[in-house]
Amino acid sequence: MIEMTERQRRARPYIRAWLWFAAFLVFIMVIVGGATRLTDSGLSITEWQPLLGAIPPLTEADWLAAFEKYKLIPQYSLVNHGMSLEEFKFIYWWEWAHRFLGRFIGLVMIVPFLFFWATRRIEPRLTPRLVTLILLGGLQGALGWYMVKSGLVDRVDVSQYRLAAHLTLATVILGAIVWTALGVGHTPRHPPQDRRGWAAFGLAALILLQVAAGGFVAGLDAGMGYNTWPLMDGQWMPKGLLIMQPVWRNFFENAMTVQFDHRLIAYVVALCAALYAWRVQSKAAYAVLIAVLLQVGLGIWTLLAQVPLHLGLAHQGGAMIVFASAIWVMHEALSPARDQEKWTPVFRPITR
Repeated sequence: MIEMTERQRRARPYIRAWLWFAAFLVFIMVIVGGATRLTDSGLSITEWQPLLGAIPPLTEADWLAAFEKYKLIPQYSLVNHGMSLEEFKFIYWWEWAHRFLGRFIGLVMIVPFLFFWATRRIEPRLTPRLVTLILLGGLQGALGWYMVKSGLVDRVDVSQYRLAAHLTLATVILGAIVWTALGVGHTPRHPPQDRRGWAAFGLAALILLQVAAGGFVAGLDAGMGYNTWPLMDGQWMPKGLLIMQPVWRNFFENAMTVQFDHRLIAYVVALCAALYAWRVQSKAAYAVLIAVLLQVGLGIWTLLAQVPLHLGLAHQGGAMIVFASAIWVMHEALSPARDQEKWTPVFRPITR
C-alpha cells in the first residue's frame, strides 16, 4: 500500500472544497437544463462547436445568421414560425447558458485536477476516481449533443429517450462527485455487505429510477396533462395506460402511463425513505426523508399548477437534492463507524 505524504494530507480540505464547488455547479447545470426544456430552447443552437461555440453572437449579422440556421429545422417551421428575432434571442440565451456552463464545469474539473496532480497533492487511491469524473463529464457533453441532434431533422423536440439518458447521467455525475467529496480523508468505503448497506444502495437506486422517469415526463411534456391529484383523469387507475402496442412502449411513449409511473414511484420512494429513517434513525436518514417528502409536495404543487417555469425548475433541483441526500445515506451506511449509529428499539438492528 502506497504511503500518503504530508503534502497530500494537507491538500485534502482544498480538494474537498473543489469537489463541493463542482457539485454545486452540476446542480445549477441541471436546473438550467430544465429551463431549456421548459422554454423549448434546446434546439435554438443547431451546431456543436466545443470551442468556438463558447462565443455567442456579437453583432446583428451574427444573430441573423444564427436565426437563419434555426429556421431550417422543423421546430421553427411547425411550432415557432413567424417568431421575432427578440423571441429567438430569448431561447438562444437559455441554450447558450446551458452549454457555456457545461464548458465551465469542464474547466473547473480539469484545471485544478492537473494542478493537484502535477504537484503530487492527490493521494493515489483518489486519482482514478477523479479521472473517471472528468471522463463522465466529457461523455455527458457528447450525450447532450446526441440528444439535440434528435430534434433537428424529423422532430420538433428532442427524443424523450435521449433526454432521460442525459438527465440520468447528470444525476449520476452529481452523485459521484458528492460520493467522492464525502470520501476525501475517510477510510475507503466497500460494497454493501449487510442489510443496511443494501437498503441504502436500493434507496439511492430507486431515487435514480425516479429521476429517469422524470426525464420521460419532461421529454413527453406529460406533466402538462392530467393536472389533478390524487386522482388521475378522475380515476385511481386511469383507462388508456396500456393502449399502445407493443405494451412496453406505453412506459416510454404514452404520456398518461409515464406520468402515472412517476406518481407511483414517488409513493414507493416516500415509503422506503420513511421505513429506512425509522430503522436507522440517523441524521442522514432523516435528511433524505425530509427531502423526499418536500419533493413529493413540490411535485404535486407543480402538477396542479400545470408546470410553471419556477416550480418546474424547483422540482428538478429538488430531485438533485434528494439524490445527493441518498448518496450521503449510502456513504454513511458503508462507513466503518456505522456500529456507533443510533438504532430504533422497535426492530432488531440490521446486522453486519
